[in-house]
This record gives sequence, C-alpha cells and structure tokens, in this order.
Amino acid sequence: MKGIAGIAVALLLITVVGLAGCQSDAQTGALIGVGVGAAAGQAIGGDTESTLIGGAVGGAGGYLIGNERDKAKAQQNP
Repeated sequence: MKGIAGIAVALLLITVVGLAGCQSDAQTGALIGVGVGAAAGQAIGGDTESTLIGGAVGGAGGYLIGNERDKAKAQQNP
C-alpha cells in the first residue's frame, strides 16, 4: 500500500507542475486525464500495465473533453 501512495503523490505532483505550461483546455484536460487515469488504473489493477492503460485512456478522454471546450470558446468569441 505504501508504493501505491507514493505513485499517487508522484502523479499528482507531475500533474500540478505540468498544468503550469498548458496553453489550452485540450492540453490541460489531457494532463489531468493522464494523472487521474493512471491513479485509477493503479488502484484498480495494482500493476504497471493497468497504470499505463489507465493513463492512456484518461489522457485521451481528457483531451477530447478539453478540445470540445476549446471549440466552444472559439465559437463564443469569434
């Protein structure tokens, strides 16, 4: 359990530091999605493969949501 907590803290720190460089909602969404997905994958599967799959799925989902937010903002501010 100690290892899982360490991984979760590391993912959280990477996410927070990475958010500082994001220029768009798509980038922000992808970064948050990777962090949350990887943490969920580790919690559910408990192995590296699950962590990587969770991170990939979370990143893709976060990017898609953020990209749609960017499109909506562009339409509101032509």
